[in-house]
Amino acid sequence: MKNNLISKIHAAVEDFYLQKENKFIPGKTFIPTGFAIYDNQEVNAVIDSLLSEHLGLSIIGKNFENQFAKYIGMNNCTLVNSGSSASLLALAGLKKKNNLRGGEIITPACGFPTTINPIIQLGFTPVFTDVDNTYNISLKSIEKALTNNTIGIVFAHTLGNPAKIDEIMQIAKREKIFVIEDCSDAYGSFCDGKKCGSFGDVSITSFYPAHNITLAGEGGAILTNDDKLNKIIRSLRDWGRDCHCEAGQDNACGKRFKHKLNNILYDHKYIFSNIGYNLKPIESQAAFGIEQLKRIESFNIKRRENFINFKKEFKKFNKYLEFPKINDKASPAFFGLPLMIKNNDVNRNDLVRFLNKNKIGTRYLFGGNLIHQQAYKNIEYKICEKLTNTNKILKNLFWIGIHPNIGVEEIKYISSKFAEYFSKK
Repeated sequence: MKNNLISKIHAAVEDFYLQKENKFIPGKTFIPTGFAIYDNQEVNAVIDSLLSEHLGLSIIGKNFENQFAKYIGMNNCTLVNSGSSASLLALAGLKKKNNLRGGEIITPACGFPTTINPIIQLGFTPVFTDVDNTYNISLKSIEKALTNNTIGIVFAHTLGNPAKIDEIMQIAKREKIFVIEDCSDAYGSFCDGKKCGSFGDVSITSFYPAHNITLAGEGGAILTNDDKLNKIIRSLRDWGRDCHCEAGQDNACGKRFKHKLNNILYDHKYIFSNIGYNLKPIESQAAFGIEQLKRIESFNIKRRENFINFKKEFKKFNKYLEFPKINDKASPAFFGLPLMIKNNDVNRNDLVRFLNKNKIGTRYLFGGNLIHQQAYKNIEYKICEKLTNTNKILKNLFWIGIHPNIGVEEIKYISSKFAEYFSKK
């Protein structure tokens, strides 16, 4: 009876998605900068997870962690509730493992706040660098930023366009400092034949709806090959708990009731070795994510196709717009398409208002120059050089969607609207 009811639920959800209309109507259908693609497969996986009556992160969560670690090419993956939490735990784990008490961390001034927030929150000093013409952290700036107090480099592959990660890792090895590689926009992008996220001492990802895949709307992950660091990160995620038995395997170590607290035998599940957080997602998110992982390659193929088609269509706008540069060894699956205005006759605010009026979503490059943001007015920080490219981005760059829900028809419509706007210049 129960299996029959579940089959009926599955069939009803499938029928719902079969009847859903996704027809693009030029000028009426909004084209967002990001779009989560899913259907009855993901929804039914969530339903099955909920009907199992196991809400907390458990066996399905561990399955996702194993699959995603294998996909990126790292040994360990810890699932968390957001990319921001992943960023916080990655640095908190390194701080605990290496017994760090302050120091300088090199990071680009152009980016998203959650890349730099943990640096400040955990008592380190951000040293801001400029970016290069790929809109990624500049190698020259890194070299200028290095001091005897430098302990690490934290950066993101901007909009899925890989930074010069090989060279960054060489600098880090030479200087004996750590690297946190934020590939929230870039899992699926490659550098020198390896996936972004497989280079750093730690890498992090986000599963926010606009990213390459989502875990029912949120989620993040931390990846590392360092088993000791991974153990610390998992403890910090789980309230600081000392127990490291895998989810769904209660007392797998066989030592649960053999630990002592103040010389009293005590349940190891309630022994805490770190001051931690509770940053776990729930089991149904992982179920959603496993189905998304089955689609990730097709999603990234579509992103690459869209970039090629946009580049062909936008050649005629070379007088006004500059496409992003791509490093020699890089193969990006762009998260968004950054466009730099290079003609003084074009006002960015006017252009993006026109595009949004015509149902084409736009975004600026996150916080622009973060040191100008109100949140960072009174923090302690250093700048290693003049932020020339960062300020250029602050003034002249915006980006549009390139996600898999965009096809040739949408790209031609977008191109026609740019043509219409530029015809008046």
